[in-house]
Amino acid sequence: MPSLYDATGRRVLFGGDYNPEQWPEETWLEDVRLMKEAGVNSVTLGVFSWATIEPRPGAREFGRLDRLTDLMHGNGIGIVLATPTASPPPWMGSRHPETLPRGEDGSVIWYGSRQHFCPSSPVYREYAAAISEDLAARYGDHPALRMWHINNEYCTFCWCDGTARHFRRWLREKYTTLDALNEAWGTAFWSQRYDDWEEIIPPRKAQYLRNPACALDFRRFTSDALLECYVAERDIVAAHTPRLPVTTNFMPFWTGQDAWRWAEEEDVVSVDVYPDPRDPLGGQYGAMIQDMTRSQARGPWMLMEQAAGPVNFRGVNHPKPPGLNRLWSLQAVARGADAVCYFQWRQSRQGAEKFHSAMVTHAGEQGRTYQEIKRIGADLAGIGEHVAGTGVPADVAILHDWNSWWAGGQEGRLSTGLDYPAVVRAWHRALWEKGLTTDFAHPAHDLSAYRLVVVPHLYLLTDAAVDNLVGHVRRGGTLVSGFLTGTADGDDRVRPGGMDERLRELFGIATVHEWWPLDAGETVACDGPGAFHGTVWSEELEVSTADTVAVYSSGELAGLPAVLRRGSAWYVSTLPDPGMLRELLSQAAEEAGVRPVLPDRPAGLEAVRRGDLLFLLNHAPGPVTVTVPGHHQDLLTGDRVDGPVRLDRHGAAVLQETQG
Repeated sequence: MPSLYDATGRRVLFGGDYNPEQWPEETWLEDVRLMKEAGVNSVTLGVFSWATIEPRPGAREFGRLDRLTDLMHGNGIGIVLATPTASPPPWMGSRHPETLPRGEDGSVIWYGSRQHFCPSSPVYREYAAAISEDLAARYGDHPALRMWHINNEYCTFCWCDGTARHFRRWLREKYTTLDALNEAWGTAFWSQRYDDWEEIIPPRKAQYLRNPACALDFRRFTSDALLECYVAERDIVAAHTPRLPVTTNFMPFWTGQDAWRWAEEEDVVSVDVYPDPRDPLGGQYGAMIQDMTRSQARGPWMLMEQAAGPVNFRGVNHPKPPGLNRLWSLQAVARGADAVCYFQWRQSRQGAEKFHSAMVTHAGEQGRTYQEIKRIGADLAGIGEHVAGTGVPADVAILHDWNSWWAGGQEGRLSTGLDYPAVVRAWHRALWEKGLTTDFAHPAHDLSAYRLVVVPHLYLLTDAAVDNLVGHVRRGGTLVSGFLTGTADGDDRVRPGGMDERLRELFGIATVHEWWPLDAGETVACDGPGAFHGTVWSEELEVSTADTVAVYSSGELAGLPAVLRRGSAWYVSTLPDPGMLRELLSQAAEEAGVRPVLPDRPAGLEAVRRGDLLFLLNHAPGPVTVTVPGHHQDLLTGDRVDGPVRLDRHGAAVLQETQG
């Protein structure tokens, strides 16, 4: 499999999406000058250029792209070339309306924006393959080409008749017989039994609640249908350039793709990350997405997009204060990124994203944003040879599975207030605030490398996943599980006793009598190592062999267990407030032999080790000082560090150990 380093060497790539079709050609020379001043060594071309290259069906106008690729090469800037298939030209939707996606109610999703294609459409796939083939044939040997970027942020859903036919083919391959499908979907309920494959349709808008197992399979199918589109284009370009890596960019923690499956098909895993600069925990959110992406990549990864300043998709779009862009960029490198890129290079003057910031904003080269970009470029050039290709050690794994997320979000669920991403983020926050670096893992992955495994909430677990968790504890590992875990099997069939019996035995639970979800804003008091409050959820548990760590002390469940443990297996039946969740996980980690990278840190200081470098990142609202044992050099400043390190607000240091 080609890697990021086959064509780029051991350095951190720095750049962003470049959309020069929006600008006269005289601006290109200015762009190149500014890129070189900022240390940009990579640009992504062609992401949204389909209508420019193919203005009418079958036409090919490569002149502008020819001049651009030669210009980049002549100035020592590498190219990530994109297939432009995320945004079909208007002529496709006009001439071939069958390529347009349809909503759950049958309404047409018209062209005039982007991502307006049905992934199951043979016509769309033919045009996408043709332009990918011609791009690869023309530019595959270009000396500036470093990597391929397929499509952009795959996120299309469709419920059209063509999708229905594709869905039926997918179901036939999975189940073989209708009897097997009917059993898996539980169609005995509400007289939903199917007698002919042609009777099956996607879960379109219906009179009342739709079959949750059908909806779950449609989620799986949609992820696979989009993956088919990616693989088809990937194989085309890879046939021309087998030496070059191929990627596509994930959206962060997005519900539509099973990224574990997708990552297996990518040479380089890449993601777009846009934390809110007004979020006091924006750094933690970024860390979570970075940990997840690194784990999918099983090593270094690519930050394909971030914002140099404000975005344009929030209700109020705030700029980044001075230093925050640099801090978050270095954080990505600390957590495994070997490419730091932006959307986009130059801010658009027209179009839907003209208020989305860029490396060069409307203020131009004298603007604060570009001046900070130059500093980041210098930082990355200084540390690149020391960090590129190195790993980020972690003794803790957070388990996450898209299938469980999909199943738990069904229409007829116990609580619409149970927000799966928010629960995962709460558990990651607790570990992050304790300075514990974490990986993410699929519940069926090999967990032998981890001392501590945590399960924030996995409603659906296959038999193989359950056996994996039990095996982790039996091999001497520590497991901490959150509520409503192991409730359903792989077909979304509720297990007897409210939880898989192997897990109930593991945690020392006789049965789950009732689930007691909490209303928005409602809390339940608990007593244990200290008084705390639970949110979101509570459960009526009957204990068999577990020790009770904390009990509910208010409400209908007063006196019943809230937190249990049996040996090194813990079960937490509510979402504790942040302080208590942090302490619970800290205790479990300490008993498992997991230690923070830098135990004595002030609040808000993130310490991450990558390779032989120690990254210190200040997320606190003001300056902090920390003592680092040993002798170091700060690669960002060249200064020698012996003892205390002072970091200003949004400050950072990258320390390499030296001899005293």
